[in-house]
Amino acid sequence: MTATEQLPGVGDEVMDDGTRAIVTDIRCGVVWLRANGRDEWPAEDPKRLKVTRTRRERIAAGDA
Repeated sequence: MTATEQLPGVGDEVMDDGTRAIVTDIRCGVVWLRANGRDEWPAEDPKRLKVTRTRRERIAAGDA
């Protein structure tokens, strides 16, 4: 896995099957997501998640 293929981290905004979500936790290697109007859920395949904004970018934008 290269640096550009790293898994998302806590606080990153990602796309999961067309749903924009935030990584809320990583427990025992399982990436947990949350989106508006939806309960938290485990990502089926964390390698498939596309980071749209990192936690750092969200903080800089005042969104975190």
